[in-house]
Amino acid sequence: MTTETKNGSGRTTGRGIGLAAVRGLALALVSLPGAVLCFCLSLVSIALIPIGVGLVTTPYVLTGVRAFADWRRVLAAEWGGVRIPPAYRPLPERADPWTRTVALLRDPATWRDLRWLPVDMTAGFVTALLPAVLLLYPLEGFALAIGLWRVFPDGYWYGFVPVTGQASAFGAAALGLVLLFFAHFLTPRLLGVHFRLTRAVLGGNQRELAERVRVLTETRRDAVDASAAELRRIERDLHDGAQARLVAVGMDLGTIEALLDKDPAQAKELIARTRRSSVEALSELRELVRGIHPPVLAERGLGDAVRALALRLPVATEVSVDLPGRAEAPVESAAYFAVSEVLTNAVKHSGADRIWIDLHRADGMLRATVTDNGKGGAVIGAGSGLAGVERRLGTFDGVLAVSSPAGGPTMVTVEIPCA
Repeated sequence: MTTETKNGSGRTTGRGIGLAAVRGLALALVSLPGAVLCFCLSLVSIALIPIGVGLVTTPYVLTGVRAFADWRRVLAAEWGGVRIPPAYRPLPERADPWTRTVALLRDPATWRDLRWLPVDMTAGFVTALLPAVLLLYPLEGFALAIGLWRVFPDGYWYGFVPVTGQASAFGAAALGLVLLFFAHFLTPRLLGVHFRLTRAVLGGNQRELAERVRVLTETRRDAVDASAAELRRIERDLHDGAQARLVAVGMDLGTIEALLDKDPAQAKELIARTRRSSVEALSELRELVRGIHPPVLAERGLGDAVRALALRLPVATEVSVDLPGRAEAPVESAAYFAVSEVLTNAVKHSGADRIWIDLHRADGMLRATVTDNGKGGAVIGAGSGLAGVERRLGTFDGVLAVSSPAGGPTMVTVEIPCA
């Protein structure tokens, strides 16, 4: 029993070291070109503002920088358990290019993102690459001891060990063994250092905390406005739909009562029409209730509600749920309607023939990821409905991240703090 436990622990530790090294290598390979591209495009686009070209390109470039930063925030939370909340000011809707450009450049979070890019392409690249180097470099020392040193007849330096023969090759292997020992302890921690460095630059100070409070105040106002608009929609639907049908049913019943003795045939026809009207009124009420708060969400939770939502889609959809217990009702409702809006966008605009939904909870966060194999090109604020989702999630201090390169696939991640 004891031996099995130790072996299992060793396998778990080894898997964690290997996973940290692979993740660090992937981050290094993606972050360096991504940060360089975003930084260069931002500098060129901002420099072209005085001649007018930058007014058109800057909103798109800075939106791409924000998407890149949001993607790193999601990875920091999922891979390192490091929360980096965004504090972007909401952009004016349907504004001209000059207004959008000015709004982006006046946002302190924009300049924080631009300061982070050179850090990410230098120190961030090194701290992401070190876990992989610390794990793979010892393998070179072992290879030298096996006989690789013979390929270098003029000698070869491994670290501070000059390898000129078999004895010095064994010295290189000993150094590799020491490095592997340190890798056992340092590899996962080095990846954490990378994410903490990202938080140190992307995270806010006291001034940014005040900005965060201001953003939350605005998102709360947006939530109040959205709630008022929803109430007006419900009143309008009730008045124009179910209420009108019920009034007609009442009038038909009065007519039927008067015709029962005089004209039974016409009364029978009115009864059939009244029954159809009552069925239609009931159907409208059910649709209205489902739009307010789906019964399956209240009775069976978020996982089953999303499964029921997927069954009604015209696209083949796979749902994966890992939710131990239930979250608070407002959080479940926010996540449900966010997923619903993302799925609606995917069905209408992506041209996908397959969709994957993943729901799970980890590190105090409820995460929902919707992936489709469509044509890509989804952007927050491009009339896709994602801007509204982002505003509603802001009420819960939630995050919306979109990865949608041209040609697909599109991955939309929703993250909401959840006790």
